[in-house]
Amino acid sequence: MTILVTGGGGFLGGAIIDQLLARGESVRSISRGAYPALEAKGVECFQGDLADKDAVLKATEGCDMVYHVAAKAGVWGRYDSFFQANVAGTRNVIEACKTHGIKVLVYTSSPSVTFAGEDENGVDESIPYATEFLCNYPKTKAQAEYEVLGANCDALATVALRPHLIWGPGDNHLVPRIITRARAGKLKLVGSGDNKVDATYIDNAASAHLAAADELCNGKSCAGKAYFISNDEPIAMRNLLNQILAAASLPPITKSVPPGVAYGVGALMEGTYTLLGKSEEPMMTRFIARQLSTTHWYNIDAAKRDFGYEAKVPMEEGMKRLETWLSKDDGREK
Repeated sequence: MTILVTGGGGFLGGAIIDQLLARGESVRSISRGAYPALEAKGVECFQGDLADKDAVLKATEGCDMVYHVAAKAGVWGRYDSFFQANVAGTRNVIEACKTHGIKVLVYTSSPSVTFAGEDENGVDESIPYATEFLCNYPKTKAQAEYEVLGANCDALATVALRPHLIWGPGDNHLVPRIITRARAGKLKLVGSGDNKVDATYIDNAASAHLAAADELCNGKSCAGKAYFISNDEPIAMRNLLNQILAAASLPPITKSVPPGVAYGVGALMEGTYTLLGKSEEPMMTRFIARQLSTTHWYNIDAAKRDFGYEAKVPMEEGMKRLETWLSKDDGREK
């Protein structure tokens, strides 16, 4: 098959591409930037914005399947910028699939579509979308997921996956942020750090996408549905952060701030940044304060049942691989 991965130059998109290439598939990617490393692997690369309908139509022509991974992530920014990337871009992908007769669409969503700032203890997919969101990323991801699932039909089978806290070698978001803040002496726990959270090792997140796509090509038991994805190993926030720091040869966190204080500081900083028209992300926001202080782990029985998802790389092994990756500099051992 010919398969398009949107955002193939990103962390998750790149991992999905590697697994597809290992299967011998013909792979394309569309991203806003240029990625010579993908081309070197034999990936046909298209450069363009998903909000550009013509660019999406061109990239999808002749494809049999689409993994729609690309998104604008972050906890700060104008609603319109998130809408264009996450909603308008997704609409263009759906439209292109219909135009070209593409039969399978796998969408990368986020568990934050259900997060309303409160604890989520082992919840499953019956939990509804949040009615109020603390930032524009989950708000637009929820809308996009809703439209992807609504597009499911006999001609186009769709599924939405919600991997939580993807991490591992090659991570350019979560792990670097933790390490950078720790080295600057600015990393603190919000609350006790005993709140349990789920995380997903990168290879597991990618394999979940392939497994769901395989099911859409066959039994379609997952068609039109959303699924939480994780390592199925809930861990205390304190332990997760400290294990990542240990992999980077950094000491554990010793400082903490009360959740209410963090939330108040986040609200104040958001107000100040809005007033001053600042585009850079504040050090603290209401969303970050709630994410760091609440419990959010998920029941993933549905993914196991409907498309045989299995977290083949456990947290302990993933941390060893992360430590090895972090110990290297441009491919050379430090």
